[in-house]
Amino acid sequence: MDFIYAIVLGIIEGLTEFLPISSTGHLLVASAFLNFPTAALQVPDPKAFRDTFSIFIQSGAVLAVIAFYWRDLAVQARRITQDRSVQRFWLGILIAFAPAAGVGFALRDVIKAALFTPLVVGIALVIGGLIFLLIERHPRTPHITKLEAISLREALLIGAAQVTALVPGVSRSGASIVGSLLIGLDRPTATAFSFYLAIPTLGLATLFDLLLALRDGTVLSVHLPLFGTGALVSFVVAWLAMAWLLRYVSRHSFRLFGYYRIAAGALIIALAHFTSILAN
Repeated sequence: MDFIYAIVLGIIEGLTEFLPISSTGHLLVASAFLNFPTAALQVPDPKAFRDTFSIFIQSGAVLAVIAFYWRDLAVQARRITQDRSVQRFWLGILIAFAPAAGVGFALRDVIKAALFTPLVVGIALVIGGLIFLLIERHPRTPHITKLEAISLREALLIGAAQVTALVPGVSRSGASIVGSLLIGLDRPTATAFSFYLAIPTLGLATLFDLLLALRDGTVLSVHLPLFGTGALVSFVVAWLAMAWLLRYVSRHSFRLFGYYRIAAGALIIALAHFTSILAN
């Protein structure tokens, strides 16, 4: 049964990682609803195991970005020692990655203990949805339409916005997209930048969290096939979701995601407040 749940959660991760609706938030709620992991796994701390699993299977989404952009990445790898625009782009990615990495490393235990709850997820989803609707109601005229045109200062501002995604329910892609829109990126460029930014952000976060969980005994080596199953499923689904999202934002606004976030967040808040379904 746990492998079936891992497949279900992998699908959820793949669908939600790059859509601005919070994969971590959806995984926390879905895991609690499914009562994953089951008693059959005999894990000492089910919540810690669940949280680590939710973070680790994001590695599938990282591999999806690499597979999706492999031609561009190969060209950039060949040119990076000579092409200043490629050097500046990847320096911008590292600068955008740094704020969330620093805060996340310093406050990892506090964040997981205090904020990884369904109620926090629901509130963050609603607030984020309202922000998306507000931005789309008063859109800024974009002046950045290419990834190479993003300055280091603008990359830092996007990275500062991404720090808010340490709160589950905010959405890493959603935070970086909102930050990008506010400083003048158009929707396709903002979305593509959030994809590239996922490579260091999610890649290092998943590796770091898994190593700590293995060290602390939260996750054992016998559990790794379960983690691999979830990551593999998320890889396939995330690749498809990326292709769809880039087509969608080239012709539509983010209002649909704003309305979805508000509806999903309100439902989660109600379930967390009035029932025991999400109490685990």
